[in-house]
Amino acid sequence: MKKKKSKSNFIVQGGILAMAGIISRIIGIARRFPMQRIFGDKGNGYYAAAYSVYSIMLIISCYSLPLAVSKAVSSKLSKRQYKSAQRVFQCAMIFALTIGGIMFLVCEFLGDFLAEHVMEEPMGALALKVLGPALLTVSVMGVFRGYFQGLGTMMPTAISQILEQIFVLIGSIAGTYVLYNYGGKVGELLHNEDYAPAYGAAGASIGPVLGSVVGLLFLAFVYVLYQKGMKRRGSRDANGRVDSYQQIFKLIILTIIPVLLSSTVYNISDVIDTSIYGKVMVAKGLGDVKTDIWGVYTGKYKVLINVPIALANAMCSSIVPVLTKLMVRDEYGRVKERIGQAMRFTMIVAFPCAVGLAVLARPIISMLFKGEVDMAVNMLHVGSVSVIFFAISTLTNGVLQGINRMKVPVRNAAISLVIHIVFLYATLQLGMGINAVIYANILFAAIVCVLNALAIRKYMRYNQELIRTFAIPAIASVVMGIVIGLLNMLLSKAAGNVVSVFVGISVGAVVYFVVLILLKGINEHDLRSMPAGRTILMLAKKVHLM
Repeated sequence: MKKKKSKSNFIVQGGILAMAGIISRIIGIARRFPMQRIFGDKGNGYYAAAYSVYSIMLIISCYSLPLAVSKAVSSKLSKRQYKSAQRVFQCAMIFALTIGGIMFLVCEFLGDFLAEHVMEEPMGALALKVLGPALLTVSVMGVFRGYFQGLGTMMPTAISQILEQIFVLIGSIAGTYVLYNYGGKVGELLHNEDYAPAYGAAGASIGPVLGSVVGLLFLAFVYVLYQKGMKRRGSRDANGRVDSYQQIFKLIILTIIPVLLSSTVYNISDVIDTSIYGKVMVAKGLGDVKTDIWGVYTGKYKVLINVPIALANAMCSSIVPVLTKLMVRDEYGRVKERIGQAMRFTMIVAFPCAVGLAVLARPIISMLFKGEVDMAVNMLHVGSVSVIFFAISTLTNGVLQGINRMKVPVRNAAISLVIHIVFLYATLQLGMGINAVIYANILFAAIVCVLNALAIRKYMRYNQELIRTFAIPAIASVVMGIVIGLLNMLLSKAAGNVVSVFVGISVGAVVYFVVLILLKGINEHDLRSMPAGRTILMLAKKVHLM
């Protein structure tokens, strides 16, 4: 019974983190709505440009920390080296304070240079400088989250994510409103209307700083509560020996570097896309509209696409410490089982999300955002399939890291990035505009998927089951898409976008799971291991679907 419970625990933990991630993304969308209404697409463009550079600096300073710390902590705990696990936390904290502090200083003192020469948006410099302090607080927060994930509990991370986003919401909206109005007054004095959206973008940047501080305080509080239990476990240490600081730092760095390189290569495409797209558009004489178009791309399309991808990120965070423990114990059969389970769960969610975003693109965009609608709708129609590819590539990256093949995701992402850049530049020159960026990102994720799958097959002699994992969720999603598409045609004009979206999502979820169950794409065991799965199972039995 205990084995059965532990068997599905990582799915439950991943589900908890996924729900928190989705809630966080929804809150993120909620803040974008009033922000965009205040500073418009141009303000979105300034904010997006600043955030893209901030994101790269975040990757360098702390993006790899949660995974690296969770992997190191789980490895020590699996050997009952509790004191060494605690030392991992201490060394990681020193690393985070050092690197996070350096990135913060770079952001503050080189912000103007980065804005002009990297972002191609000099007016975005103020927003970038305001974001700077978050580089330090998020770095420290990453250590806490990795520590708890290594312990096998995702709840502190989940709650901190939601708290963080609530205060990001409050800080961003208040900051945008106040500084946009102030920027408007500055713009009147200097006869430059760009100051209002630029200051508005800076105001929006207050939110991430405030949110990270609140999230950090919560995690620090929980950490203090956990210390009694960790001290008791320390008294039962397997050998009483504690790894030296030098050994721990070496372990952390050897784990961080490949994860960091993989994450950097995997995520740097956004900055590269910003630069290449901006330069080509200027060269074609379209520099006056490129900021607005990029604002639609990042502030509408990317925001929505990233919501379901949160599931894959959560599953990745959940599976890495689990696979690490199993690899330490040489339990390769259970490793394969966990990989298959994680992939099926991810695809069960990714496919309907991709189809739903494509079919309900117009009412969703119209409901959430003001300004340009048609362009954003076209982007979702073209790019919603990227949800599936990014979900697979993210999860398989985590699998390779969990089975100690740390360098492989770096190599695969680098190969994909080179192809991505060549394809992007060529298609932009052919006049495909913003669609070139979307197609290039789909290609990037798809190539990573293929290369990662080949690597997992090579190192684990593992082949993913195809029918239940991919084919049946795809068929169920298409049926769902047809139903909600017809509903949308009936409801969008008669009842409005809000009703169309919520009815479509509700009916679509029921149709999807009914078809999924009828086609045997999910069974009783699968449902029992999923968050809220027991409720779905009970309902399915009541209507005699199972």
